[in-house]
This record gives sequence, C-alpha cells and structure tokens, in this order.
Amino acid sequence: MYIKLKTKLNDLLPITLGTAIYAFGLNYFIIPNQLMEGGVTGIAVLFNYAFGWPLSLSTLLLNIPLFLIGWRILGGRQIAYSIYGTAALTLFLAIMERCIALGWIIPFHTANDSILAALYAGVTLGAGLGIVFRFGGTTGGADILARIVSKMRGYSMGQIILTLDVIIIASSFLYIPKEKVLYTLVAVFIASRVIDFIQEGAYAAKSFSVFTDHGDALAALITKEMERGVTLFDARGAYSGNKKQVVYCVVARHEIRQLKTLIRSIDPYAFIVISDVHDVLGEGFKEE
Repeated sequence: MYIKLKTKLNDLLPITLGTAIYAFGLNYFIIPNQLMEGGVTGIAVLFNYAFGWPLSLSTLLLNIPLFLIGWRILGGRQIAYSIYGTAALTLFLAIMERCIALGWIIPFHTANDSILAALYAGVTLGAGLGIVFRFGGTTGGADILARIVSKMRGYSMGQIILTLDVIIIASSFLYIPKEKVLYTLVAVFIASRVIDFIQEGAYAAKSFSVFTDHGDALAALITKEMERGVTLFDARGAYSGNKKQVVYCVVARHEIRQLKTLIRSIDPYAFIVISDVHDVLGEGFKEE
C-alpha cells in the first residue's frame, strides 16, 4: 500500500509542477501577446479572445463532457491522470488570473518584439507539457477525444490531434492578426522540441554496434580501459555466410573518440554503427 502511494505521489507531484508551469506560460506569454495554443486549451484561448471568458472557466467547462464520455467509453483507469492534470491546470489558471488581477504578477507584453514572446512561450509551454507527459498526465481532453475517435474509427491519435490543432489554430484568424498566428507556429515548434527533449531525457549518449572477428579481445579492452559494460552477440553475414561477433556498448558523448580508437587498435576493418541514445538508465549513467 505504501509503495503504491509513493509511486502515485512520484507521478502526481511532477504533473502538478508541470501544470503550474504551463498555466504560467499561458497567462504570462500567450494571452498578453495574442498568441494561440492547440487542443482544448486552444479553444479556451479562442473563447477568451472572442468573449473575454477566463481560461480557467473555459478549460473546466470544455473538459467536463469530454471526461464523462471518455470515462464511459475508455474506462476510468485510462483517464485518471488526465483528469488530475486538467483539474490542476484549472486551479493554477485561476490562481494566475487572480494574481494578475490583483497586480501581483505583470504579464509579459511586447508590441515590437513578438518573436521574443513566441520563443519564451514555446519554452515555457513545452517545459510544462513535457513534465506532464513524461509522468503520464495530460492538460486537457483533446487526447481523450483522440482516443475515442481512434477506437471508433481507427485513425491514429497523432492524425486526430494534428487535425484538431490545425482547425483550432486556423479558426484564430477570425480573432487575431495573421502575423500572430505565424508567431504561434514558432511557439508550437519550440514547444514540441522542448517536449521531446524532456520526454527523451536531458542526458544523451551514443550506442556502438561493432561487427568484428575479434569481439572477445575488443570487449576485454573496452572493459579494462573504459570500465564500460559490453554485450556480445553471435552473428552471420547473409551474403558471405561468415560468422562474426557484434560488440554492443553505450558510452557518453565525450567517450566517443576514445572508443573509436580502441576499436581501430583491435580491428582496423571493423564495421561500426553509431546511434543516438536518450534517457540512459543503469550503472555508469544514471538511476531512475
């Protein structure tokens, strides 16, 4: 019971932090500079521009029916974290709105340098969403709608969410200048890159797959000189039928040159495949 509770807290606390950052980005960068956002939150932003409705109220009202439908069709377990993320976002949006109304927070507004607002909006929203997504939550019902349509019609969730975002952002032409929509695309691109960065992990490494006739000697040398773990696979060339060994090893970026030198010292004719690796967990790198 204690372990389950601790596991849930380890997820819910980062989701809470992520929604707070996301709410800050919406009220501090997006709204004051008439930028846009995708998903259900983007519809709430549109309602704010068109009718002056606060984001917190619109977000709550738009998500309630989606969650009720999703609960019946998908089941409660699949959307539990989504409900929590949306509730936390609504709360932090309301807090931000109150702080701005009281003058405790002055939103960032610029009339001459919208690219700066778009860049910081992208970083802030991407950081918030990246943290939320990494721990299994969401900040709105767009993913619920996407899951329902995917289940009923067979379309991929990515296609559905992209279509929704295009429709929502295109609708913003009715309420904001077209150049603001173009700045929004910059913010969306930056946010997507930040989300990927957080999802994949800040730590990046390289994996080496070395096809060689001297696998045992190379593995021993890597273990001795670099103190890195090595895995050996038996392989056979499809064309020649010759048996080979594959030496697999993951190293930090600053160790790439050293490993290449060790490989060439053992087998100058080895075939080497180097790949990007993200979020490396385990001995010698980092623990979860």
